[in-house]
Amino acid sequence: MKDFSMRETLGLLRSTAPFLVFRFVIYVGITLAYVIGTGVGAGLGYGIGYIGDNPGVFGLLGGFIGFGLVGAVVYFFREYLLYIVKAGHIAVLVERMDGQELPQGRGQIEHAREVVRERFAQASVLFAVDQLIKGVLKVFNRAFFSIAALIPLPGTRGLASFINTVINLSLTYLDEVILAYNIRTRADNPWAASRTALILYAQNYKAFLKNAFFLAFFIWGMTFVVFLIILAPIAGLVALIPALAGPLTVIIALVLAWGVKQAVIEPVGMVALMQVFNRVTEGQDPDPEWEGRLEKLTGKFGEMRQKAAAWTGGSGRSDEADGMATAGAASGGSEGADRDAPTTGPGEQDPEDRGRDDHGSDR
Repeated sequence: MKDFSMRETLGLLRSTAPFLVFRFVIYVGITLAYVIGTGVGAGLGYGIGYIGDNPGVFGLLGGFIGFGLVGAVVYFFREYLLYIVKAGHIAVLVERMDGQELPQGRGQIEHAREVVRERFAQASVLFAVDQLIKGVLKVFNRAFFSIAALIPLPGTRGLASFINTVINLSLTYLDEVILAYNIRTRADNPWAASRTALILYAQNYKAFLKNAFFLAFFIWGMTFVVFLIILAPIAGLVALIPALAGPLTVIIALVLAWGVKQAVIEPVGMVALMQVFNRVTEGQDPDPEWEGRLEKLTGKFGEMRQKAAAWTGGSGRSDEADGMATAGAASGGSEGADRDAPTTGPGEQDPEDRGRDDHGSDR
């Protein structure tokens, strides 16, 4: 049985309709920028290539260059997108899940911005926290999230690998779920609160795996349907440049499907996993044994402990940071805390974290 209600998920999204519209405008704008950039690049390349009697190759090259330039601009504004769009939507969703009434229209977006600013004074702080969360999750999910480990059927390695990939793609919203924990608990120290949330997630990872299995087919099934719906009209437009019709059609259709997924489909997965986190971790305390496992698994988790101890934002170092530091001393430096941690397979230290002090982020 899954630990979320699709009806409740859709109801929560309906109550944050102004943010859904805002997301839609932002991501459709990004999508159109990709389409226009790719189209202009392809057109210019086609014209240049026509002079040199090789329009197809030059047109395709121009399309890729235009696509890449737009991608670079989007990458430059990624902190703003996280701070205003994603974190803002999370903020109003958390309040609605707790039974609070939300402002309507544009006031909801302004209210969300104030809530996010209260928890994360600067976009750079939120971005840094989010990147380390993603780094820890990437290593943990790669080590522990394996269908083959749960259902060890012989001769199904290829199928299990495919399912694992799909499920892990559906868990990309977990960093947003952990940011939601920061907002919901009104944490003064985002690093300490994120460590707590990561431990709670880790000690309940099998529940998340089960729910991610349901979400994977919904999210990617809907994305594929959107791609097929978009493909036909785009093919008609791109056919105006016959030499580019094949590859450019697929590229533009994929980008449009991505835009719809980010704006409309992705929030479904995010809200569903927020429900899962709240329900499966309710009443639980962080398990020192799992804290120790995470410390051994990746240096990024230890880096979060250091940042939590050094945090001076808001009212200074929070009580939660003190508690986490104490728990870290009890479990991270103790052999007993990790006695049951797997030494091979799930739980094995990730190669990229072995033998070095990793202070960066995976993406």
